[in-house]
Amino acid sequence: MGNKNILITGGSGLLGKHLTDALLEQGHTVSHLSRQAGKNPNVKTFLWDVNKREIDPACIDGVDTIVHLAGAGIADKPWTPERKKEIVESRTESIRLIYGLMKQKPHNISSVISASGINYYGDSGDKLLEESDLPANDFVGNCCVEWEKAVDEGAALGLRIVKFRTGVVLTKNGGALPKLAMPVQLYVGSPLGSGKQWIPWIHPQDVTDMYLYALNTPELAGAFNMVAPNPVTNKQLTKAVAKELHKPLWAPNVPAFLIKLLFGEMAVLVLGSTKGSAQKIQASGFKFSYPDVESALKEIYG
Repeated sequence: MGNKNILITGGSGLLGKHLTDALLEQGHTVSHLSRQAGKNPNVKTFLWDVNKREIDPACIDGVDTIVHLAGAGIADKPWTPERKKEIVESRTESIRLIYGLMKQKPHNISSVISASGINYYGDSGDKLLEESDLPANDFVGNCCVEWEKAVDEGAALGLRIVKFRTGVVLTKNGGALPKLAMPVQLYVGSPLGSGKQWIPWIHPQDVTDMYLYALNTPELAGAFNMVAPNPVTNKQLTKAVAKELHKPLWAPNVPAFLIKLLFGEMAVLVLGSTKGSAQKIQASGFKFSYPDVESALKEIYG
């Protein structure tokens, strides 16, 4: 494939950094949209302020692909009404700002590859969830629906749209894994709630590779679950982490009522069971580097 010119929103986040490095390595041109100046000398950073609906109009000049990763962290702060609004609008109004700009001036953008969330489906027990399944009617489910709807507005501009419903990305540097591993390392690791809830996990390398795959596969379009092909339960993941860290598990399960007490409405992120299918992306030709949780954890803690 020829060299591309890619504009990334949310490029300074964990996944954005990985993807930026991988794209630069492949010889592509990468720029970021951010609230503050960037630190990477190989990446031009354009400024925007989603709350004020301000954006540097030069950001789309020469760009052919937008990768939309921007969004306030779902689990970073308590879900006050203000925070909920911020979680949704940081995802929806951000991409609309770019579409607004595209309507105002000539551009060469042909594709938008956007993040979405596997929590689209909500707490679904043991059901294997495919992309055609209905979304959950709860806060996170509705957030994902609004997010995808905003991204889909680009179809009216003739764009190819790819949406990745991202699972639980396993990394030592943030997200769910350190929270799960810390009690294990302190010898008090235990499954949460029943431990039977499915965790739709994925290795960060496969996340990056899937974005690259979407970039280089012009016929790919629509929504795809960004999850490994072998999901595990909370209990299986906790056991696998303990095994990789050579720690025993003695503690009994942390009761669900305690988690609800501590996390309130956000408890659904921990207790909800979401078993995402990777069949659709695999059928399109994508190959996973880390299809099972043992090989993924070995690489992460290697």
